[in-house]
Amino acid sequence: MTTSTTSESSAAAPLLDLQALVVSVRRRRRLWCAMALLGLLLGAAVAVLMPPPPSATTKVLVAHEEDQPNDTGTLIRTDVAVLQTSRIAGLALKSLKSSEKPADFMRDYRGTGLTNNLLQIDVTGGSDAEAVARAKALADAFVADHVQRMQETAKAEAQALLDQRDRTRDELAQVNKEIGNRSPDSDPTASASIESLFARRAELNSRIADFDQRAADARTGTPRVVAGTQIVDAPRAVRHSLPKAAATDAAIGAVLGLVLGLALAAVGVVVADRPVLRRDIAANLGASVIAELPRRSGRLWQRRRTRTARERLTTSLARTVRGSAEPVSLLELGCARSTSVIALDVARALADEGPVAVIDGLPGPHLSGHRPKPGDPTVVSGERAAAVQHQGRLLGVGSVAPGTAWTDLQYLGTRTVLVVRAGHGSAAWLHTVARQLADQRIPVIGVVLIDPDPRDRTDGTLWDGLNIALRGRAERMPRQKGTNQPRTERQPIWAARVPGNDQEAR
Repeated sequence: MTTSTTSESSAAAPLLDLQALVVSVRRRRRLWCAMALLGLLLGAAVAVLMPPPPSATTKVLVAHEEDQPNDTGTLIRTDVAVLQTSRIAGLALKSLKSSEKPADFMRDYRGTGLTNNLLQIDVTGGSDAEAVARAKALADAFVADHVQRMQETAKAEAQALLDQRDRTRDELAQVNKEIGNRSPDSDPTASASIESLFARRAELNSRIADFDQRAADARTGTPRVVAGTQIVDAPRAVRHSLPKAAATDAAIGAVLGLVLGLALAAVGVVVADRPVLRRDIAANLGASVIAELPRRSGRLWQRRRTRTARERLTTSLARTVRGSAEPVSLLELGCARSTSVIALDVARALADEGPVAVIDGLPGPHLSGHRPKPGDPTVVSGERAAAVQHQGRLLGVGSVAPGTAWTDLQYLGTRTVLVVRAGHGSAAWLHTVARQLADQRIPVIGVVLIDPDPRDRTDGTLWDGLNIALRGRAERMPRQKGTNQPRTERQPIWAARVPGNDQEAR
């Protein structure tokens, strides 16, 4: 039974490759580091250029008649809301003899409920003295208003109880009058009626005593509320530390800038769709990664590592060019300068075996503007390639960047090595490069990856693909001719879907 590998890989492929996303975002560290640094500088600048205005604070202990141990803070929230009213602001401005509008003054202070009975008032002003005076006026106005409201509430409650008591007394007087007008000896039924009137009189006397007691309790609770509501922390100016404020604002700005930078980098990575991992680049180009060259670094140990990798790459490419029966070219994508340096190194390595000429097909002056040194190979343009072809080996150098003249690539070499910078080309363009090279019948020997991610642990080898057959066919076929040994290379995926190859696909 033939199985479609393409459909399986498509079904198994995740909607969002988190590994590729993390690697791509990490490669854009310049962006989010710059955003974090910008946020840090902006935060410090805001703290220095826009210091907080002078402010003062005070604390007021607020007593409530309805205080309960299980109160969830409803009463203190009500007090905060009352503080933010034009009435309190007007009383405070009146005591300050200020002509400022209460609506404008309300924007300069705020209240915070610290506990169920403790209210903190923060006020700003033009100076520390003004802020302290405003805080004291606000606290006094709030305490006076709270006490007045509690007294009026208690007075109204006591008066309501006394009014009910008076109405009950009137009813009691009526009951006493009825009792005095009746004689129990005149009629047996009148005796029962008098008994009910006596019971009613007793009940009314009890209610009158209860109303008197409740009215007295209402009046008694007011002094406790009045005495309990007071300023417990005198108004004082709040001292602001500029270094502390600058450090705090800078830290907040750095965090916000970092988050914004990471978000922008992630969105840019998803939108741009530029492969970074070896496996993604190899899959999109349809060719395996055969070598890598890390980016240049100023650190000494990394410089040595880069030099060693460059020498190893030169040896490998020279061996590939030397063993190829067809002309080989180096085609770059996003790394013209590195490709020109690699081409010159390979040409110098091949110079011991005979004359070598480098055909310059790059759009820039990377090779044409090169100053030759003793022992350097000859660099010729594409127009002069035919004139020097008989003089020795040719090594073509070109580009597959957007705007490439695809039909001219075959004159640089009938086989090619792609030199690609990781994260430079989009997935769509890598597909375009692979398709155009296939149309020009230029087999890709492999891909040289420039500036790979140092933490990339993916495999850049395509084990089932056309490029493996093309790359190894020239070496394997002579060995298999004249022998009875079966072929050991894997069958390409595309061969399994060609009609007539059912036996090989099974």
